[in-house]
Amino acid sequence: MTALGFLYPGHSAEDDYPRIEQLLASDIRVDLVHTDAGQGALRLDGLREIGSPERLASGVEELRLAGAEAVVWASTSGSFVHGWEGAHEQVRALARTAGMPASSTSFAFVHAVRELDARRVAVAATYPDDVADLFAGFLRAAGVEVVSVRSAGGVTAAETAGWGAKEVLALAQEGDHAGADAVLLPDTGLHTAAHLTLLEKELAKPVLTANQVTVWEALRLVDRRVNAPRLGALFTREPIVQV
Repeated sequence: MTALGFLYPGHSAEDDYPRIEQLLASDIRVDLVHTDAGQGALRLDGLREIGSPERLASGVEELRLAGAEAVVWASTSGSFVHGWEGAHEQVRALARTAGMPASSTSFAFVHAVRELDARRVAVAATYPDDVADLFAGFLRAAGVEVVSVRSAGGVTAAETAGWGAKEVLALAQEGDHAGADAVLLPDTGLHTAAHLTLLEKELAKPVLTANQVTVWEALRLVDRRVNAPRLGALFTREPIVQV
């Protein structure tokens, strides 16, 4: 049994995680601990606060006692708002506190894009414009070419938690770009695990969503690969051989 640990801010789309565990259909356990999400508003000051070392440390002991082998901070905006170097320091601090490999959803997107060998990506975000632009900047700092950024204008996690397949598909379609190799939906407050097959069928390209890549990142940290087609192209990709 491989145990994966996740620190998830608040309560919105957390039920994606047991769904993903089920779809993995393997000897993998997904353990999730909720952290304080504050007011849930998508403002830069609040987003920086939810990813503070103190808030992340508060959930680590529970994951350690559960036997987690790696931990991922399951927030995209709560990591990239610190910038490229700040997000690295956030993860390093989390790894020191947890005593195990650690990452965040922001880095999960970077690693997943590289896994798919997607040279150009489109971003379809629920965030306000300034936050969406910061995510695009984070990706560019990682060497990813961002060809378009679509912002839904700052929908709160409480609102996006109620979105179904129709709304998620509309966001992805509006954010797609003809020149993009993949479309990224960076909100962990958005239910997407049940819609990945639909999204990739309709867009005819890989779609990377926050909770999907977060679990994939935890598997990457413990050097596990699982073939799970219902979780999208990312979970069927053979390793890229570097030459």
